[in-house]
Amino acid sequence: MSIQTELKEFLLEKGVSDVGFFTADDGPLPFGVSIAVRLSEAIINEIEDEPTHTYFNHYRNVNAFIDAMLLQAGLFLQRKGYRYITVAASQSINKDGWNYCGRYSHKKAACLAGLGSIGRNSLFLHYEYGSFVRLGTIFTDCPFDVSDVEIKNVCNGCDLCVKACPAKAIKGVDWYPGIPREEIFDPEACSTFMKTKFQKIGRGSVCGICMSVCPMNKQR
Repeated sequence: MSIQTELKEFLLEKGVSDVGFFTADDGPLPFGVSIAVRLSEAIINEIEDEPTHTYFNHYRNVNAFIDAMLLQAGLFLQRKGYRYITVAASQSINKDGWNYCGRYSHKKAACLAGLGSIGRNSLFLHYEYGSFVRLGTIFTDCPFDVSDVEIKNVCNGCDLCVKACPAKAIKGVDWYPGIPREEIFDPEACSTFMKTKFQKIGRGSVCGICMSVCPMNKQR
């Protein structure tokens, strides 16, 4: 069994929902692994005009689980003689006064790995689970067998997320590979609204309304 197959089976057995492999010229190491963890449909469906305390707790726990899985994957690769660098499930890096980017885009990694595409809501849309997923990424110098993938945009452009977003942060523009995030979504408007209006729930760190109305989840 190859290291790649062994690692994928290891992660799936631990509870990860999907695993993909990719290469990225702009990554800190040449090869990458994208993992997706499916969220609870029942918890997301409770979200109406604001996030719930249950959703905040679920969001935080899934992020912690992803970070633990990335570490275990890294230790697995290290035992095989390879280096690794993990990218936290949820971590903002303030660069030049802009606090809405991570070290590497999990959504970009998941697209490169063939797990899905991105919707008008700027959420990752998994080919099977829709936007009901959280993502994690790990880079390594382990040479995986990676093929070029065709990224299929599965967003139907219904604009339900645009109409539902209380922050007016979703611009109603179709995503395509390479489009700057700010052309489809305003992360500052989203964050400011959450911190102002949802402070009582996780200190304004979550929302989930655009996820709850997305029909890409209802078809699965």
